[in-house]
Amino acid sequence: MRTNLRKVGNSRGVIIPAALLAACEMGEEVDIRLEGKNLVIAPINAPRADWFTGYLPETDAEPLAILPIDEGGEEWVW
Repeated sequence: MRTNLRKVGNSRGVIIPAALLAACEMGEEVDIRLEGKNLVIAPINAPRADWFTGYLPETDAEPLAILPIDEGGEEWVW
């Protein structure tokens, strides 16, 4: 696909069609780097971004409430 550079303030910009953005799974932030004389625009991959999604309970319960309570008042002997 050919396109033109457009003036954006003191810089230049390229309009990327929505279909290309969707195909590359690009979000709001991208990684831009120079490889030789080529400009590469790539999506930022956050491999651990959703690790805790759905992991924590949805209630506001105390996280340690499920542990058994030590009912003995005596000191521990090591």
